[in-house]
Amino acid sequence: MADVLEDGTLSFLPVRLNNQPVVMGGLTADEMWGTVLISAGSGLVLGIPVAILTHIWALIIAGALLGGVLGLTVASRVLRRMKRGRPDTWVYRQVQLNVALHFPAWNSSHLITRTGAWTCRRTEGV
Repeated sequence: MADVLEDGTLSFLPVRLNNQPVVMGGLTADEMWGTVLISAGSGLVLGIPVAILTHIWALIIAGALLGGVLGLTVASRVLRRMKRGRPDTWVYRQVQLNVALHFPAWNSSHLITRTGAWTCRRTEGV
């Protein structure tokens, strides 16, 4: 039984109540849906030229389905290894950093991306 204090409150602080649960393959729901959308979209784009060459138009949808399944399978293994031992928000911060570095016009979070030595100096008479 849990340790309950005299006033009826718990003596411990549950820290994982607000975390997203792992849904599939070590991914949370947001990570899973993002992975499925990106991989299915790339499968859809790759299925269009194949469908044009073969004149089998169902290959567009089949490419999207195959891309989604393969992408989810591969990404769940890769992301699970990358996330191991890191905080819950690590993936989102990495995406934020990559957007800030590679697409500075989209840097809405205003991350500091300057590299180099930082110094702190006092100014006189302010």
